[in-house]
Amino acid sequence: MKIGIGAFIDESTQPPDVIGRLCEELGFESIWLPEHPVMPIATRPPESSVSGRVFENQQVPEWYTRIPDPFITLMAVAAATKRIKLGTGVCLVPEHEPITLAKTIATLDLFSGGRFQFGIGAGGIREESEAMGVDFRRRWVMTREYIRAMKELWTRAESQFEGEFVRFPLLKSLPKPLQKPHPPIHIGAGGIGPSSARALRDTAALGDGWAPVAVAPIQLKQDLAALKELCANAGRDFSRIEITIFMPIESGTPQDTIRAYQEAGAHRLVFTLFAPQLTETGLKDVARRYVRG
Repeated sequence: MKIGIGAFIDESTQPPDVIGRLCEELGFESIWLPEHPVMPIATRPPESSVSGRVFENQQVPEWYTRIPDPFITLMAVAAATKRIKLGTGVCLVPEHEPITLAKTIATLDLFSGGRFQFGIGAGGIREESEAMGVDFRRRWVMTREYIRAMKELWTRAESQFEGEFVRFPLLKSLPKPLQKPHPPIHIGAGGIGPSSARALRDTAALGDGWAPVAVAPIQLKQDLAALKELCANAGRDFSRIEITIFMPIESGTPQDTIRAYQEAGAHRLVFTLFAPQLTETGLKDVARRYVRG
């Protein structure tokens, strides 16, 4: 089982190069950074499986408003490390302009030696989406089109695209990502209710992996049976889809937790440390239990 860290780095924590080196030294396979470009003052907590872990007492904690740009931060981690994989957990795709986002990702992947993992989402906070000019109801429609456009930019010497939200004439976009055909795309959504079914369909259609939040092993096993069928219908090889669980639900000993997720079909567990817990002690504790245990 691959073990990663979701790191809420900000100015109150150690800087990204220090955290990245420590994560690599402790044996973590990957580090994943969140994204929230803005946080409107009048923000209601999203209704999701993760909200109870972040929005205590229905309030947005101060550290949740201080998230730096994940790509610049990951480049700092990349410069200080050699092996650890670098992921967005997750990038809010429709809150970006897709041509420049494709360029940023290609640059990061190239200069990190092909270590980038593109975890994607569409945003779960309506007020944030609206502040960023995104129609909240259509955010996943936008995301799917943006991903298709970015794949064109990453994989073709000369690219063009004509869609509802993205249009560009024949052009060149360099550099290309080091990973071919492009960095792995992990659909970071689902795990509960209708969003799970949508995320599974998106994974079968355009993802290289599925990365839901806080899905229990018993539910994961059922979801992966559905994903396997969707992949078969889409002509996709299910065995090539990587399954990552953000904020896994711990049960019993760490070995019990790992075993349960392995049997359900997961390949990677990502344990999240919010800024107040993102310390050397906190990282060593997760490593002791799940990497070196």
